[in-house]
Amino acid sequence: MEKAKIAKFEELLNKKREELRRSLSRTQEEHAEAQDFGRDEADRATASLSKEMTFRQKAQERGLLQLVEAAIGRINNGTFGECLHCGQDISANRLTAVPWSRYCITCQELIVEQQ
Repeated sequence: MEKAKIAKFEELLNKKREELRRSLSRTQEEHAEAQDFGRDEADRATASLSKEMTFRQKAQERGLLQLVEAAIGRINNGTFGECLHCGQDISANRLTAVPWSRYCITCQELIVEQQ
């Protein structure tokens, strides 16, 4: 892959990484400030559900952050854009849509089918 394209993907990945880090940090601050004192049972149940939904969303964000950081690592070691399964190039269109893609579309479909 051309260095200019790789630099563009690296910039996109770095922006996404910072966005995810800010989001995760903001949630930690909000969670530290939240209090459940003085509420009735319905309010506590609603707050509990809200916390669970936030926890799941943040778990997804942490997973995405790991994928983004792994993609940045592949840029650094020169393997960005190669399928981790078959070693073939991942299409530029796929990388444009999902820059942290680990697999070409064919291998991704095979992996999904096996699950």
